[in-house]
Amino acid sequence: MTIGDITPKKERKSRRSKHVVDDTAPLLPKRQDEDAGYDEFNGASFTGAVFNLSTTIVGAGIMALPATMKVLGLILGIAMIIFMAFLTDASIEFLLRFSRAGKTTSYGSLMGDAFGKYGRIFLQICVLVNNIGVLIVYMIIIGDVLSGTSSSGVHHAGVLEGWFGEHWWNGRTFVLIVTTLGIFSPLACFKRIDSLRFTSALSVALAVVFLVITVGIAIIKLISGTIMMPRLLPDVTDLTSFWRLFTVVPVLVTAYICHYNVHSIDNELEDSTQIKPVVRMALALCSTVYIMTSFFGFLLFGDSTLDDVLANFDTDLGIPYGSLLNDAVRVSYAAHLMLVFPIVFYPLRLNMDGLLFPSARPLALSNTRFTFTTVGLITLIFLGANFIPSIWDAFQFTGATAAVCLGFIFPAAVTLR
Repeated sequence: MTIGDITPKKERKSRRSKHVVDDTAPLLPKRQDEDAGYDEFNGASFTGAVFNLSTTIVGAGIMALPATMKVLGLILGIAMIIFMAFLTDASIEFLLRFSRAGKTTSYGSLMGDAFGKYGRIFLQICVLVNNIGVLIVYMIIIGDVLSGTSSSGVHHAGVLEGWFGEHWWNGRTFVLIVTTLGIFSPLACFKRIDSLRFTSALSVALAVVFLVITVGIAIIKLISGTIMMPRLLPDVTDLTSFWRLFTVVPVLVTAYICHYNVHSIDNELEDSTQIKPVVRMALALCSTVYIMTSFFGFLLFGDSTLDDVLANFDTDLGIPYGSLLNDAVRVSYAAHLMLVFPIVFYPLRLNMDGLLFPSARPLALSNTRFTFTTVGLITLIFLGANFIPSIWDAFQFTGATAAVCLGFIFPAAVTLR
């Protein structure tokens, strides 16, 4: 399956004026000549595009960022977050500039234009590896939050275990089955990314709720004098601790990967000249959330910060209503990840179908392929979440392989080409 390529606009134009040029682009679920129903959609708004791109960026990576502060220290850690934001903006700028020059409107067709068939296939494989890894991390975190985790050697109770005690129905596997069937599967059935704008807005709001509560807890503990001064610089005492600094790079890379959704969001904008402001607004919003989460998360837990900082919120915070706030933090972010899932799943499904059925008609027009691809991918992600023990392991793999290719190597290669 491939999705029709759309000619980019040099002037401010309505999405209705876009027409099909090519059958080889993998990321746009629209063919006007075959599916008139899409003509009723007049284009996505600026706000909806910002929410969708922000939701793509702010996923599970935020939960591992406080642990990067533990490795790098606050000063170097925050500097790296800001640096990665500027680097991401530059790489997306390269993609958009050469997409306009080559009259392509998908990442896949851009790679195909620059490097031929095998360039497009390599991109699709990287999207599959990256997005499957990221979605597995989402499921792992949701399982940690609701059912608890023992990946660090110490058991941290989940929300359901804390509320009701340990039972078969709040075990990790059963909770993930219910979450997959009741939430992930219905949300994954939308065929147009703009249909997820409301869930994206809600997911961003839930991330802000998580952030506000975390900041509030940290401020209360600062006032009461129960927080020690956090480490500002990395603790490098030998060669092993020096090499450990580089383990944060895949996490920082993964935290900003959204390149695979930029063209899809651009193609659905009513005014595609807005895509650069959309990207910069989303990056500014996400960087602010990242910095505040990293700072206050590390401030709260110091060198006891776990790879998944949500797992730290099962201890006595030493403040009034601490238990209630713990649960609010964990539940709000678990709900956020549930709503982020379909945004990341959307390009995953399109690229899988494009890889398996490159000459077939658009996926949105084939309910059979759409259903089987969706079910197969969700099953694979579910199995991965039950067998991979830690989000740090998943981040190390995807961040050091597919994510760095999607975010930085491919845009640079296209530019040099």
